[in-house]
Amino acid sequence: MRRRVLRLLLIVCITGGLMGACGAGALYMFQASLDSDITRLPDAIPTLEADRPPPEVGVGENWLLVGTDSRSETATTGKDAGNSLWRPGQQRTDTIMLVHLSEAHNRVYVVSIPRDSWVTIPGKGKAKINAAFSWGGPALLIRTVEKLTGVRIDHYAAIDFQGFASVVDTVGGVHVDIAETVRDPYNSVTWQAGRQHLNGEKALLFVRQRANLPGGDFDRIKRQQALLKSIADKVLTAETLANPVKVNDLLRTAARSLSVDEGVTAGLLRSRLIDMADLASLDYLTMPVKGTGTESKQSVVYLDMPQVRALSAAIRDDQADVYVSQTDSGNEVETVR
Repeated sequence: MRRRVLRLLLIVCITGGLMGACGAGALYMFQASLDSDITRLPDAIPTLEADRPPPEVGVGENWLLVGTDSRSETATTGKDAGNSLWRPGQQRTDTIMLVHLSEAHNRVYVVSIPRDSWVTIPGKGKAKINAAFSWGGPALLIRTVEKLTGVRIDHYAAIDFQGFASVVDTVGGVHVDIAETVRDPYNSVTWQAGRQHLNGEKALLFVRQRANLPGGDFDRIKRQQALLKSIADKVLTAETLANPVKVNDLLRTAARSLSVDEGVTAGLLRSRLIDMADLASLDYLTMPVKGTGTESKQSVVYLDMPQVRALSAAIRDDQADVYVSQTDSGNEVETVR
C-alpha cells in the first residue's frame, strides 16, 4: 500500500512538472512570437548624448507617444507598414504625448503637446513642433521635446490611425460621454449628447473632428485624452486583465500596430500592462499654453514657458503629483465636447 502511494505521488509530481514546463515553454514561445511582431526603429532615440538631458536613476520612466497622420490608405506604423515607415516630409504628427510613469509604477501622467506649438527645433530654428517629425523623424522630435522640457525620453512609440482603430476594436470598443450635440460637417457625423459607444472606425472620426469644436485643437486634445482614458478603463477591468486570452490579444494588436525604439521588448510591453493594474492615478494634462497667434501666415500656439519649466521640473524629479495638486492643471476628460 505504501509503495502504491509513493508511486502515485511520484506520478503527480512528474505530471505537475511536465505541465509547468509546457506552460513555461508556451509562454516563451508566445513572447518570442510577440517580439517578432514588434517593429523597432534603430535610430528612433538620439545617439549623441551631448545633445540630451543626462540619464537619471530613481525618477521614473518617460515615453514619447506619437500619433502619425500621413493620410495614407496603407499602414505607416507597425508590422503591416512595410516600406511605408517614416520618410522625410511624408508624415505628420497628429498627436504628441509625453507620458511619465512614476518610479513606484503606480502613477501615470499624460501631457499632450499641441502640434502647433511654436518651439525651437534643433538645427532648424523656430517652427511648429510637428514639423520636427516631418523633417527628421522620431529622433529629431525627441531632441525637440527634450530641448523644450529638459526631460529625457526613455522610450518612443508611434501608432497610425489604422493601428489605433485596431486597438479600440480589440478591447471591444469604448464609451465616451459627450457634453452637447455637435455636428462634424467634414465627415457628415452628428455626435449626440450623452454616452456613446465607439468601435475603431467611429473612434477615429471622434478624435479627428476639427470643425465646430469651441476650443479648436484644445478640445480635440481632450477628445484624444478621453478616448485614451476609455481604452485604459476598459483594459483595467477584471474582465480584461483576468482573461489571459484578452491580454494576449491586446498585446498582439499593440505589438503589430506600434513602431517603437530598439529598447522596447514584448516583456516590457507586458510589464507595463501589468503595472496598469496597480495604478493609483492616471492624470491628463495639456502642456501649459499662453495663447495663439500667427507666424509667417501660420496659426501657432505659444507655450507658457515659466509653467512649462515648472511642469517639466516636476516630471524630472518624479513630483508631477505635487505640480498637479498645486496648479489644479489636470484636464477634465470624463465628459468632453
